[in-house]
Amino acid sequence: MDWVPIVFIVFKVAVFGTGMFFAIKWHYDQGKKVKEEASRSQLPVVRTPGAPD
Repeated sequence: MDWVPIVFIVFKVAVFGTGMFFAIKWHYDQGKKVKEEASRSQLPVVRTPGAPD
């Protein structure tokens, strides 16, 4: 029964490591998305005369 704490600690590290990876990835993707939207809104828009908006 000495192996039980070792297994639980390894499982806990794996779960928290995976959670931290996806949390960092999500925040990185959100920042990238915001920057992309901000740069897209600053680009000049080419409009065709007579075309509906």
